[in-house]
Amino acid sequence: MKKNIKWLFLVSLAIMASCNSDDNDTPAEVPVVPGTADFAKYIALGDSFAAGYSDNALFKKGQENSYPNILSQQFAAAGGGAFAQPLMNDNIGGLLLGGNVIAGTRLYFVGQTQTPTNVTGKPTTEVTAHLSGTFGNLGVPGAKSYHLLAANYGNVAGVATGAANPYYARFASTSSATVIGDAVAQNPTFFSLFIGGNDVLAYATSGGTGKDQTGNPNPATYGGSDITDPTVFASVYTNLITALTAKGAKGVVANLPYITALPHFTTVPYNPLTAKVIGKNNEAVGVATIKALNAQLYGPLKQALTAFNAGDRINLLSETGASPLLIKDETLTNLSAQLTAAFTPTLGAQNAAFYGAVFGQARQAKATDLVLLTTRADIGTAPTAANSGIGIAPPAPLNAFGISYPLQDKHVLIPTEIAEIKKATDAYNTTIQAVATEKGLAFVDTKATLTQLASGGIRFGNFTMSSSFATGGAFSLDGVHPSARGYGLIANIFIDAINAKYSSTLRHVDLGIYPIQYPETLP
Repeated sequence: MKKNIKWLFLVSLAIMASCNSDDNDTPAEVPVVPGTADFAKYIALGDSFAAGYSDNALFKKGQENSYPNILSQQFAAAGGGAFAQPLMNDNIGGLLLGGNVIAGTRLYFVGQTQTPTNVTGKPTTEVTAHLSGTFGNLGVPGAKSYHLLAANYGNVAGVATGAANPYYARFASTSSATVIGDAVAQNPTFFSLFIGGNDVLAYATSGGTGKDQTGNPNPATYGGSDITDPTVFASVYTNLITALTAKGAKGVVANLPYITALPHFTTVPYNPLTAKVIGKNNEAVGVATIKALNAQLYGPLKQALTAFNAGDRINLLSETGASPLLIKDETLTNLSAQLTAAFTPTLGAQNAAFYGAVFGQARQAKATDLVLLTTRADIGTAPTAANSGIGIAPPAPLNAFGISYPLQDKHVLIPTEIAEIKKATDAYNTTIQAVATEKGLAFVDTKATLTQLASGGIRFGNFTMSSSFATGGAFSLDGVHPSARGYGLIANIFIDAINAKYSSTLRHVDLGIYPIQYPETLP
């Protein structure tokens, strides 16, 4: 009885200490136990998040700081076994296929410029140099949900044509293997599954250039930037979990965040055009340029569009404040013919036709639009024949993206596209939680955690982690994938879910030991 009283007293102290801790860590006084879980053989399945992708690349140090690897280290204290990862050859990042670079190197910040730049050097990880053995981390960058069930997804011969995945090709057990097959063949006792992000993310990062495939049950017909049909996702996800739990394995699954929680979609404002920006740091030049644009482009466009009851598409640029970007909105009624007719008397037929083609679906961006992080580098640059959308390089002065020439579909997510992404994400999350409940699995609400990062941040110790690009600490320089510290946070919320479901007492990791940015040089 005295032993029991002492144990209860220690537990009560532990709970109090946990509640008062900034990072909600499990106190050292509580013994680490697996509870009803068995961590002897842990397998992690997922996409780039599981792989440890960071700073727009997969590299060795990033993999070592992946949340599955962090989890495996915490599992070790509760009976967890060895956990192997298909490590890259270097910390440069990128991939070679037959000696040719097919994926670029990782990003880092250059000195005081705070501009993400690729590290120098050529990748040394060759796709055709196949890794032997089995691996606990089966996270595959670029994988969508249905890819985990796809045969030949790791066939090296298909990498060049896009039919196979170069990362999985490095370590697939056979050329015809499936990711789920390689997982269940290892007879895991515990698994994690964090998949589905790419089923909408590829569409989002392409600016919505793909297609929403809702209603199409055949993934073989999907493009790389398409949104996966929620019914397909539900079937695939159920099959994955059924296979993983067939022999009694327990596990943890995670839902998906909204893209609005990722700095890739929230960093660049819709209205960054000041006189200083337009004048390329020379405000006087910017003011003069704005005056000319208002007189020669924005004013005449506003007047013509007003005649067609579309005057709200364009307003004059401000000489003293911030003005919105000029974009193309493919959902607008195309007024190309009307604009061509309106401008023909003053510009001539050829020039008027050019104006009509370029500005027929143009408008200024609104707060409801999301400008991609990658678009920042294109603002103010000259369109080419390849990316102008009209097959030619436009002449000056109508050749500055976002200022005198509309940013294209790939640059911006408009409200209809954002709504499609949210609808699919909600449907996927409904499936994930329902399957987790049905199978009795631990459930991680990553959507809630990442939303918190984007709306005030999460405090630990003397630091507040947020989703602010580069400075918030949670995300890497690509604005999509976590930093090392962000992966540590993900590991901790996975641990919380596991402890709650299986009565484990796994300990949090100290987030302070993980960097928020990797330096240019890594050993």
